[in-house]
Amino acid sequence: METITFSVLDPCAALGETRDARISRAKLLSRALVTGGGVVAGGIALGGLPGLSLAGPSPAQDVRVLNALLLLEYVQDAFYAEADKRGALKGELAEFARRVGGHESQHVAFFKSALGAKARAKPRVRFGGATRTPHAFTAAAIALEDLGVAAYNGQATNVTRKTLAAAATIVSVEARHAAWIRDLAGKLPAISATDPAITQAQMLKRVRATGFVRSA
Repeated sequence: METITFSVLDPCAALGETRDARISRAKLLSRALVTGGGVVAGGIALGGLPGLSLAGPSPAQDVRVLNALLLLEYVQDAFYAEADKRGALKGELAEFARRVGGHESQHVAFFKSALGAKARAKPRVRFGGATRTPHAFTAAAIALEDLGVAAYNGQATNVTRKTLAAAATIVSVEARHAAWIRDLAGKLPAISATDPAITQAQMLKRVRATGFVRSA
């Protein structure tokens, strides 16, 4: 039987929250995402998002879903690390890269700890000009963060409740990343009342479409 453990690392610790606040927040997010089997957005039950589920939730499927999300987290982690190292960013944009990069590093550690020996290997990546100028970095960051939110949302009905509760503590942070970088770019932080959700296959296709992943 597949086994996933979520007690090793708390991704919310980077936010400086107390333990009790993190526990309450995790419970709230879990209830907000799934109520009676339906996905909730802005207090409105949207149902089970037909067509997004690959199969009934199971520990084995949790492994597949988490490994797909781990690939995206690997890319985000490496992207921010390279941008910070290049030193082309200044002011709040540089602060964004450093702080968000720290979050993504913790997300990677979180998934690797949960998956154990079943965690996928770190891919080779190449970001080209995406980290060389503030404009290129911002455009790429918006794309990656929007993709992250859509990817997490799309897996809400595909995983067991235990895995959902753990992922819920990350997706809200990813949403804040997306809002922050959009604000820095002078774009609306929230485009509509609900966020799109994509399937695992769509997520993997979009990750590879960035051209950042050289091997996976």
